[in-house]
Amino acid sequence: MLLNSMKNRKTIRQYTEQDIPDCLLNELLDVAARASNTGNMQLYSVVVTRDMAKKEELAPAHFNQPMVKTAPVVLTFCADANRFVKWAEQRNAEPGFDNFQTFIAATIDSMLFAQAFCTAAEEKGLGICYLGTTTYNASPIIDALNLPHLVVPVTTVTVGYPAHDPAQPERLPLEAIFHTEEYKDYTPEAIHQLYKEKEELETNINYVKENRKETLAQVFTDIRYTKKNNEYFSEVFLEVLRKQGFL
Repeated sequence: MLLNSMKNRKTIRQYTEQDIPDCLLNELLDVAARASNTGNMQLYSVVVTRDMAKKEELAPAHFNQPMVKTAPVVLTFCADANRFVKWAEQRNAEPGFDNFQTFIAATIDSMLFAQAFCTAAEEKGLGICYLGTTTYNASPIIDALNLPHLVVPVTTVTVGYPAHDPAQPERLPLEAIFHTEEYKDYTPEAIHQLYKEKEELETNINYVKENRKETLAQVFTDIRYTKKNNEYFSEVFLEVLRKQGFL
C-alpha cells in the first residue's frame, strides 16, 4: 500500500480549509523522528507555523507563493547544531560543530526528517509541497523565526488536505539515474534518449513556446535557474552560514 501511494504521489499546492489537529501533526512528527540521522545526534529542528500573521511574515521570503498563506500548516525544517552544542557544553564536553562538515551532516539529517514526515503525512491523506525558496532567502526566515547561532533553515513544507488532484509530474526513466557498480557517463545518444519523452510531452512543448525558447533545456538555463541567480544566491547563502556560525 505504501509503495503504491509513493509511486502515485503528487505535489499539492491547493488546500481545503480543514485544519490539521495537533494530535495528528505531533504523531506525524514523532514518526518522522525515527528517520536515520548522523550518529543519532538528530541535528535538526522544525518550526511549525499556523498563525496567519507569521505566515504573512514568511511569505515574501518564499516569493509570495500562495501556499504559504493558504496551507493550514507551514513547516520550516532546520539544520540545527545549537541544541547538541548546548548539551555538550553542559556535560563538560568540548563540541567542535561550528564548521561546514557539521552543516552538511545537519542538512542531511533535516532532509531525512522532512521526507519521513512527508511520507507519513501522505499516508494519512494529507498533501504536501516542498518550497525550494528557503535557502534563497534564509536570512529573513532566520529573523522571522528567531533562529539562533548554529541553526539554518534548509527546506520548507506546506501541509494540508488536498483541494485539487493535479496531474502527476513526469520523471526521467530509471536508467537515467541508475548505475551498476560504477558511474557510467552519458553519451550524446544516451542523453537524447533519456530526455526524449520529457521533451515530447505536450505540456513541455507548450512550455518552450510560452517562454519563446528553442529547447526545454533553455527554459531551465535561461529563465528558471540562470547562472547569474545561482551565483547570487550562492553568495547570499554562504553569508548566512558565516553569520550562523557554520563557516
